[in-house]
Amino acid sequence: MIPAAFDYQVADSADAAIAALAEHGDDAKLLAGGHSLIPLMRFRLATPGVVVDIGRISDLSYINDGGDHVAIGAMTTHRALETSELLAVEAPLLRHVAGQVGDPQVRHRGTLGGSLAHGDPASDLPAALLAHGGSVVARSPGGEREIAATDFFTGFLETALGADEIITEIRIPKAAGVGWSYQKFNRRAQDWAIVGAAVMLGDDPKVALVNMGSARCVTAASRPALPAAVVPMRLRLPVTTPTRPRISTPTSSIASTLLVSSSVAASPRHRADPIKPSWSDGPVEGRCKLTFDRPSN
Repeated sequence: MIPAAFDYQVADSADAAIAALAEHGDDAKLLAGGHSLIPLMRFRLATPGVVVDIGRISDLSYINDGGDHVAIGAMTTHRALETSELLAVEAPLLRHVAGQVGDPQVRHRGTLGGSLAHGDPASDLPAALLAHGGSVVARSPGGEREIAATDFFTGFLETALGADEIITEIRIPKAAGVGWSYQKFNRRAQDWAIVGAAVMLGDDPKVALVNMGSARCVTAASRPALPAAVVPMRLRLPVTTPTRPRISTPTSSIASTLLVSSSVAASPRHRADPIKPSWSDGPVEGRCKLTFDRPSN
């Protein structure tokens, strides 16, 4: 497929990109790594009149210690995330999930900010952000604001970003030693998820859903079966009984038959002991086992 005609601009700073968005409004789209926008343009699902290339804004590529959180620039690549020593300690879930995105070529070009701004519920990284309880920093001509992950994703390929806003930073609360897991079903190793889930335990355990409709995150407050303590938990989707409100509308009949189960204390096979996954040179403290299975009935 061939994209519709468009004008091309290069922004060498965040301020230049914001100015271009303010000038062209809804007719402009930002191009970072290109792995989200270009496929949409090829199928003419997106037809921007102006494409603003922000791939050369190097000052938005960083992973820094922000005190109680890890600050990540929007232009940070998936590869930088999956190889970060700081994330290995403070946000191992995000680091692991970044390594599950596409193939090495995609991970060297794709950016965290671009993946989040795309708002695709089948993407891996939005689930990691939700499970971590992170936030997104957006900048516009009117100033800067911080948007909680739970408020950022508003629908299919839709986010809370304004037409003149650009993501500049992602903030991930530190989670050293907290149990976590990420699992997804796909037909091939590099495919988008058919269905998946990211789990973060701790004082406020969360389950973030992948490709399971608009309700993307389940917290302990809305799901009493997710206790604050480290105990076995099972979550059947969708949940529709009066005492357990509906939390998700699966996007396919395959997804609707899946049973998501995470057991972190029930048996030696499912303990939240440090394990050594293939992508790490050493054990990951606190990682828990999350398995998917089909229900027997």
